[in-house]
Order: sequence, then structure tokens, then C-alpha cells
Amino acid sequence: MREGTARLITCATATARYATVEVTNPNGKAVRFDVHVAFVDSSGGTVNALFHEVKVPANGKVTTKVPVGGDRPDAVVDHCEVDPEALLHT
Repeated sequence: MREGTARLITCATATARYATVEVTNPNGKAVRFDVHVAFVDSSGGTVNALFHEVKVPANGKVTTKVPVGGDRPDAVVDHCEVDPEALLHT
């Protein structure tokens, strides 16, 4: 089985407290992937960083919403960082 890919579509905003991420599965069967997303504030501090699990159909793509969450629910997110490699969920 091969790892998938992840691409940031939109970052979290003050009104939409999630990032939208597209995950692609290069495998011939449905697979669960872990996508790593970091939400960063304007000073470069991490608001939250997490792995988000998503199931992707064989040779397909899924768009998923990853909530900011964390201990700072009112923190302003300046930008999002998504690892381009979606890891096979174990």
C-alpha cells in the first residue's frame, strides 16, 4: 500500500473554524489515511496541530473538514500547514 497525498484547499477563519483538505488515494482499494494539519497564529505559534483520519475510496479523492479544536478555541488562525503526505492509518 502506498501513502496518499494531502492538499490544503482553504484555511480556518474566524467564522469557519476548520481547514478544508483534499486527500488523494493512489491505491486500488479504499484506505484510511491520517492527515497532519497545523493551525498557526500570526506570531508563528501553534494554535493546534493534529492528525485527522479520513477514508478515501480506491483511486479516489475526498475533501474533508479538519476542525481547529485544541486548548485555544478563540485563537485567531493566521495560516494552516498541511503535510503533503497522507499517511496510511494504522
